[in-house]
Amino acid sequence: MAALEAARRRTELLTDAVDEADLLAQHSPLMSPLVWDLAHIGSQEDLWLVREAGGRPGLRPDLDHVYDAFRTPRADRPALPLLSPEQARAYLAAVREQTADVLATVDTSPEQPDRLLAGAFVFGMLAQHEQQHDETMLATHQLRSGPPVLDAPAPPPAPADAALLPSEVHIPGGPFTMGTSTEPWALDNELPAHQVDVPGFWLDTVPVTNGAYAEFIAAGGYDDPVWWTPEGWAHVREAGLEAPLFWERDGEGWTRRVFGRTEPVAADEPVVHVCWYEADAYARWAGRRLPTEAEWEKAARHDPATGRSRRYPWGDAEPGPEHANLGQRHLRPAPAGSYPQGAAPSGARQLLGDVWEWTSSDFAPYPGFAAFPYKEYSEVFFGPDYKVLRGGAFGVSPVVARGTFRNWDYPIRRQIFAGFRTARDEEPAERQADPAPGAGRG
Repeated sequence: MAALEAARRRTELLTDAVDEADLLAQHSPLMSPLVWDLAHIGSQEDLWLVREAGGRPGLRPDLDHVYDAFRTPRADRPALPLLSPEQARAYLAAVREQTADVLATVDTSPEQPDRLLAGAFVFGMLAQHEQQHDETMLATHQLRSGPPVLDAPAPPPAPADAALLPSEVHIPGGPFTMGTSTEPWALDNELPAHQVDVPGFWLDTVPVTNGAYAEFIAAGGYDDPVWWTPEGWAHVREAGLEAPLFWERDGEGWTRRVFGRTEPVAADEPVVHVCWYEADAYARWAGRRLPTEAEWEKAARHDPATGRSRRYPWGDAEPGPEHANLGQRHLRPAPAGSYPQGAAPSGARQLLGDVWEWTSSDFAPYPGFAAFPYKEYSEVFFGPDYKVLRGGAFGVSPVVARGTFRNWDYPIRRQIFAGFRTARDEEPAERQADPAPGAGRG
């Protein structure tokens, strides 16, 4: 219930911050009206927690078709017979009353034979679902025009050692356990745990920064097809890309729009609002590449001292403010090199929080994958059309941000809070020397 209530407080913050006209407006064809997300949250809770978990008739089964995310594309949702903001809020409150009663009466012990109820999985699934829609609504807030309506303190400044960090960390080759078979609220695409043999490689210690990305722009990165895949170059030309989304030229420098405020681009923050094609092109320009999904997870979770995979980069303890920039505590990424207490055994920092990180991998099932509780969560998205992102951004809830969580999107998407870090293969001499974990180029 605490996880559900935390999500609801955030939902209310994001929707109470604007007036009824803003809730009904479609701020971008890429996004639903905020009021659709609001009522969709209630509809899914009605379906899964009241009807499926509780075995009850449900409050508004008649709304299922209106708030089915697979029935109507986002661009077309304003034309649906949507609940008004007042009706949507009343619906959410009524559903939550039923949910609380269901949770108080059903058996959610780990021994419960019903997989939906065992370990309260279905309640955790819906807490995560609401938080994911909260992140989507946060992205809508970033896209909306008008004066700012959200506020949060700035992240702490970078720690004193940030400037002294090596540019990259070494991840020794060998097998590690990817995915999970024990995380009680893990979603189907994170399952099952399986061994993956990853050759040794080098990974950026921190995400690529705005300052580094500005160098790519200044070097003509958007004007030279040599750095881009054919599909990426075609997209750059067609979409007229010249810089990350929300950046604008300001003399010799850059400004950006952040939730209704215009400010200079902070050189030391991780770059955000870049698509996969942009991340891939930067990596090529830098003489590097994007890490695979398996490389990313090994860097984030594998502990070479024990041979086990951790829940989080820093260990198994739940995320705290000392570990990562999560949960919308701040409305921007923290400076590169922040959160030393959240570092992985590899020495890499900020693998969770701040920005989603593009990987080179297509979204694919793990060996032994089985869709649960419905194939539309993951299965229908498997294939080469979607690229995997890992790590979670500043707007991601801790209930979602675990080392096994997988996100995915089209390679053209830029409205999401996505950045990246780069990698490179070991050289043959480095494979023979097998440098110690955490060693860097200095």
